[in-house]
Amino acid sequence: MNYKIPLLLLLMCMGSGQVRAQQEETNIVLITLDGFRWQELFTGADSLLVANSDYVQDTTDLKRLFWKKSSGERRKALLPFIWNEVPAMGQIYGNRSLGNKVDLTNSMWFSYPGYNEILTGRADDEKITSNDIVPNPNRTILEIANEDQRYQGKVAAFGSWDVFPYIINEERSRVPVNAGFDLAHGDSLTDREQFLNELQPKVPSPWGSVRLDAFTHHFALEEMKKNHPKLTYIAYGETDDFAHDGDYGAYLKSAQTTDMFIKELWDYTQSDSVYKDNTLFLITSDHGRGSVPLDTWRSHGSDVLGAGSVWLIAFGKGITAKGEIRLKEQLYSNQIVPTLLEILGLPIDASIIKGEVFDFTER
Repeated sequence: MNYKIPLLLLLMCMGSGQVRAQQEETNIVLITLDGFRWQELFTGADSLLVANSDYVQDTTDLKRLFWKKSSGERRKALLPFIWNEVPAMGQIYGNRSLGNKVDLTNSMWFSYPGYNEILTGRADDEKITSNDIVPNPNRTILEIANEDQRYQGKVAAFGSWDVFPYIINEERSRVPVNAGFDLAHGDSLTDREQFLNELQPKVPSPWGSVRLDAFTHHFALEEMKKNHPKLTYIAYGETDDFAHDGDYGAYLKSAQTTDMFIKELWDYTQSDSVYKDNTLFLITSDHGRGSVPLDTWRSHGSDVLGAGSVWLIAFGKGITAKGEIRLKEQLYSNQIVPTLLEILGLPIDASIIKGEVFDFTER
């Protein structure tokens, strides 16, 4: 597969130097929702969980918020931006009910291996076998871009989980990573960054290694407003942790809030002269979750059926508006990095990166 329309069409109209300039103009916002299931993305609230008192404190209120007669209505109630606006400007992959599949190629089906695959373009089942806080031996797309003079100093990462500085290997890559309970640093902090620095230590998180996503989001948004990175990675984490806690209501509400965050990011880019019409959004998840037996919705890993099933959303520059992709096909998470490398005009080392480039035009 090739990223055909932006490249071939431009080649017919321009010289190669102009094509390269077009590639360099593209800004990328890569987003992950930790452990968010394809089932909720495509069908909304789960009928077996939304009124289940084992997993929901107030079933009446949760049904009022998210339960509708049809799956189409339910998914719009849960994710209004993704289902009301994205189909008219992008593509949504991974509805397995339609035979459209997106899967991990790693066999672990939990977070560190999933993020490694998303960010490096390859599974590493020999070295990445746990969520331990160890520096990633593999180079991520963030590191590759930051080594190129066109993007050096224009790459930034934000995550709710405190392991991201190690997944991205902040020390070696020199990519700034604000994750876990990190604060904003520098001599030119905005008023909002100073406020977030004061507020975050005063707002307790339910988890020892994951901060609330609102801090991750707003630190990232402030960086985009202030320094306009060309490649921004944002990793929201709450959905996974609320699921592990067995709190289906919080899981759904967090997903809806993240949908709002993504809309805020998109709306900002379309109001900003640097990002407007020059920004690609790509959104996915590091792993899926179980569904059978029912309690495995809380879990993931190689022993959980369906935990290797994920999804992909793309919209913005260079993406043909196709909405929900109904084509029967098999795609993989290891295709994300080669696709983004091609868009950025960076070399793809085929000896390491085996995934094919996504074709966002031939649908």
